[in-house]
Amino acid sequence: MITKFITTVSTKFNPFSKRAKTCRIFLAQLPSNARQTMKITTKLLPRESKEASTLSLTFKDGKEMQLETDKLSLRDVMEEVDRHSRGLKRQAELLGN
Repeated sequence: MITKFITTVSTKFNPFSKRAKTCRIFLAQLPSNARQTMKITTKLLPRESKEASTLSLTFKDGKEMQLETDKLSLRDVMEEVDRHSRGLKRQAELLGN
């Protein structure tokens, strides 16, 4: 997963729900220096909450991505993130950065 172009990660999930698996694993996949390069916010919902798990990402170009992780697998989330990150990587290479 390409995380170089992510500036903000915000998650909201019930840690006791099976549907929160995607959010938990996504956070675990972030590199160890992620807190130095991006702002990470996590909101834990109470055990009895029926609210959907969400993942919000902001990229360096200002694009915001809102994903409902209840309906997506980890592979789907990573594909979406990588798709936009690869585009930003191409732009950076063309500009010579």
